[in-house]
Amino acid sequence: MKIILACSTFLILLFFGFMCSESTSNQNGQKAPVSFYSLKVTMNDGTILSFDSLKGKKILIVNTASHCGFTKQYDDLEKLYQLYKGKLVVIGFPANNFAGQEPGNDAEIAEFCRLNHGVTFPLAAKSSVVKGKDQNEVFAWLSDTTKNGWNSDAPSWNFGKYLINEEGTLTHVFSSGTAPMDEKIISALK
Repeated sequence: MKIILACSTFLILLFFGFMCSESTSNQNGQKAPVSFYSLKVTMNDGTILSFDSLKGKKILIVNTASHCGFTKQYDDLEKLYQLYKGKLVVIGFPANNFAGQEPGNDAEIAEFCRLNHGVTFPLAAKSSVVKGKDQNEVFAWLSDTTKNGWNSDAPSWNFGKYLINEEGTLTHVFSSGTAPMDEKIISALK
């Protein structure tokens, strides 16, 4: 019985690990029917960020959570942000959609990120990133082919990553298991 349980656990972890390291890309260079630059987001300090102000930079959008097995990715997201500063903007979107792993309010989330992970990249206000009528408009754009041109996948867990190029085209989607400093992401940034 112990062997069967151990094998089952191994297979589940192997499958989960495989699913968590997937990525997809916009191989045909599909342009977005709805401009990414028409979007704006409320930041965790209450200010409004218009994506129009980020033209000419790559943008990595990540749905985040403070109590997740992937929370340590905050460290590498900050490292990536510093490494490509001026060319890349990382924006964290705290969300409580998956297993209640982001229970804090905006102030608590910002403090946690700053104190525990040295985060200086921008954080959006806490919102929903999964499909539904309360879905954040940025994630509605990221997960709707009629808006972004090719991708229909909303995050399936915390720390999903979406890369938008300097022209406002969604170029890559990376799953939770793809670490921010993974060669796949570094290559996509070059």
